[in-house]
Amino acid sequence: MSTNRRIARLAVLGAVTTTSMLVAGGMASAHVTANVYGDAPEKGGYGAIALRVPNEEEKVGTTEVEVTVPAEYGITAARTKPVPGWTAEVTETDDVVTKITWKAEDGHEIAAGTSSYEEFEIVLGALPDDVDTLVLPTSQTYSDGTVVAWDEQPTDGGEPERPAPVVTLAESSGHGHGHGGSAEADENEDTAQDSAEASDTDDTARLLGGAGLVLGALGFGLGLGAVLRARKAGRS
Repeated sequence: MSTNRRIARLAVLGAVTTTSMLVAGGMASAHVTANVYGDAPEKGGYGAIALRVPNEEEKVGTTEVEVTVPAEYGITAARTKPVPGWTAEVTETDDVVTKITWKAEDGHEIAAGTSSYEEFEIVLGALPDDVDTLVLPTSQTYSDGTVVAWDEQPTDGGEPERPAPVVTLAESSGHGHGHGGSAEADENEDTAQDSAEASDTDDTARLLGGAGLVLGALGFGLGLGAVLRARKAGRS
């Protein structure tokens, strides 16, 4: 077999392998997941969670998402971040948060196809201090009435077909206000830090600029004095 044929064959094999990996990765990422952008929420504190909901149907979109908050967690407060075109409702039972439901207004559903998704941000608290993870069973309703339940508990033997979203909790730092950061909070913090650094840079630049002017003036004065002395010596 010629060298060119070997190269072509290896290229085809590599392309097939890469495509298989991408397909497998896409299937794995199609699950409804609970994401934390920043430090893990602390036990006994408050946590910011972004529920990512991908659309998995080619011909219909997602019109409703409902998260079940197990009553045994004893979570008494839930706050939702507005999502354009969606309404959110928090359900409480005996002063404990048990459900959070988002419904799409006409024309705002998660679009049909397997490349669309939406994120629904919530803050929950106070989080339980006697569990290591939050398991948040979620149902996804499509525009044709199909309901998909993402509610299977995680197991040691591998990932179930439709796993429930899970959030890992960190041990309490003792401050009582531990929480996971949201993407917006991280962005605001970065912006504030950049502004502070820019301010420091401006101040330094002004200081160096002022010092340069002083040194320049001093140098000019010394040079002028030397010229005058040289002229005076020449006349003598």
